[in-house]
Formats: sequence, structure tokens, C-alpha cells
Amino acid sequence: MLHTVSVWLLVAGFFGAGLFNAIGTPATQAGFVRWGYPAWWCRLTGAFEMASAVLVAFPAGREAGLMLGTVIVAAAVLTVLRHREFPHLVPLGAFVALLALAGIPS
Repeated sequence: MLHTVSVWLLVAGFFGAGLFNAIGTPATQAGFVRWGYPAWWCRLTGAFEMASAVLVAFPAGREAGLMLGTVIVAAAVLTVLRHREFPHLVPLGAFVALLALAGIPS
């Protein structure tokens, strides 16, 4: 049951974060620029996050989705550490935990 809950929380989390990034508000774009990425990078990130959510939602794509999600979260953690914006580590830590739990076979 913990596995199933973690999978669906991960799907919701990635899809929600992806939608937020894909909308690309001026504040979101400014954050990406502050981190050294082009302003449009938030939309690409959002697309990858939503793709990860969709893949994780289906057992046939789950492994690929977990790998994609891990790459996304690892890049985010490295960006946050590089720019010393440590409060962002809290939600990223939740994604790391969910990725680990969702990756354990049920």
C-alpha cells in the first residue's frame, strides 16, 4: 500500500510541478534566469516533469518515468546547492523520498 500511495503522490507532485513550470509565469522564468538557464527552460522542465508523471502512472512506463524523475530532481538539487537556495531542498527532499519509495517493487 505504501508503494501505491507513493507512486500516486509522485505522479501528482511531478504533474503539478510540471504544470506550474510549463505555465511559466514571469516569476518562474526569473527564477530560472537567476539560476543561469534561459527563460524558456521552465517550459522544457515542466514538459519533462509532466512526462515523468505520465510514465510513472502506468506500470509499463514506470521504470523510465522514475529514471527521468530522478534526473530532473538531481539537476534541481545540484542547481539549488550551487546557488545556495537551501529552502528549495525541502520539497526536493520529498521528491527524493517518493522516488525511493516508488522504486521499491510492490
